[in-house]
Amino acid sequence: MTMATMAREAGVAPRAVARQWDAAPAGARLETVGGAILRYGLVAILLYFGFFKFHPVEAEAIRPLVANSPLMGWMYGVLSVQVVSTLIGIGEIVVAGLLLARPWSARASAVGGAGAIVIFITTLSFLFTTPGAWASIPGWPIPMPGPAGSFLIKDLFLLGAAVWITGESLRAASSARR
Repeated sequence: MTMATMAREAGVAPRAVARQWDAAPAGARLETVGGAILRYGLVAILLYFGFFKFHPVEAEAIRPLVANSPLMGWMYGVLSVQVVSTLIGIGEIVVAGLLLARPWSARASAVGGAGAIVIFITTLSFLFTTPGAWASIPGWPIPMPGPAGSFLIKDLFLLGAAVWITGESLRAASSARR
């Protein structure tokens, strides 16, 4: 029995059976667009907040997060609030620049991705070291993010983007060597 005969018996026009849509090309295009949005969205966020770290308002805003971090709190004993913020901003801008290098150097992008992973693991650690990052809600069994936690929780998504970018860049750098 042919496909057309089976389709006729099922009440489907044979032409409809012949026009099956191959979703793979559309999936590949969406994957490419999604990867670009992840990469360049992460770059935009790093540049935006990296440059904002040069402003005294942002330097003061991150102070409670950094000051309570066992990884970074020591910096305020050696450097001013603004210098600490500026150094963090420079790091974010450098990482963004390395991520932007992907069209020319997959290896540089992989280094930038690794740097972004370090940035977001560090900022996510603030969820556990910053007082008030979590709040208890009466009648709710698990803690909810407080104001600082609500700001930081997005970094879980950004960490995922950084991990993906690093993996994609490493794969591209490896295949370029062959």
